[in-house]
Amino acid sequence: MLRRVALSIIAAGLLLSPEPPSATPRCRDERGQALIPAGTFWMGSDPDERSLARSLSSPETVAADWFSAELGRRQAESEAFCIDRLLVTHEQYAGFVARTRRAPPGISPTDYTRQGFLVHAYSEWIPYLWSGGLPPRDRPDHPVVLVSAPDAEAYCRWRHPAGRLPSEAEWEKAARGTDGRVFPWGNAWDSGRLNSAERGPAGTMPAGYYAAGTSPFGVLDALGNVFQWTSTRWNDWRRVVVKGCAWDDDAGLCRPAARHGRPATSRHILIGFRCVEPVIDR
Repeated sequence: MLRRVALSIIAAGLLLSPEPPSATPRCRDERGQALIPAGTFWMGSDPDERSLARSLSSPETVAADWFSAELGRRQAESEAFCIDRLLVTHEQYAGFVARTRRAPPGISPTDYTRQGFLVHAYSEWIPYLWSGGLPPRDRPDHPVVLVSAPDAEAYCRWRHPAGRLPSEAEWEKAARGTDGRVFPWGNAWDSGRLNSAERGPAGTMPAGYYAAGTSPFGVLDALGNVFQWTSTRWNDWRRVVVKGCAWDDDAGLCRPAARHGRPATSRHILIGFRCVEPVIDR
């Protein structure tokens, strides 16, 4: 009898006991990485946003029909992840090159011509070229460029075994938050919040310089400075999706929903990257 009573009391206690608290995710480097929580968010663009983009663009950009490649506005979902607050810099990438003996960023005039999409003369690339395995002395804190997508992936893995490039969806969530805003800061264009063609210095600036352009999750330079590699393949599978915009771009292209594709082996002064890592449960 006493045994049955004791078991009943224990069972009742188990039923009433609160569940153990769930683990709180965090980032390995809480200062350098932004925690992007799991859940739904809006990505892509609708006709109204693309109409706004055209109104903010030059006739040449509109004629090039960049906006037709954008994904339709829809609700998406992601797991939690950690993303670099800042773009990877020349100085950071130099540590990777020194320790792994990987070829430094760069491209020859011949390869530059063969690569195509010759928006800028090769003479404009010279300030970004490394010399003797070392980055440009006047740009250590600028985003590293002239890095291919495989090289960017290798850097992310070197820094952390689970490091990688963000997917297009992850990048877009980190850049614009969950509410589908047109720009990281809201729905109105403001050229003072990023390094673009309208008010920029016609070249890269230090990573994180434009603090007013920070995204809702604390990501800087989501727009402006340089385009950014993702891990997502373009429709033809020969190219990789790049997101953001660069220092020479119109306002209409500087939206998280904007996208275009480049061959993964491309090395360009307008393309940089940032890394993502899985969250750590406390």
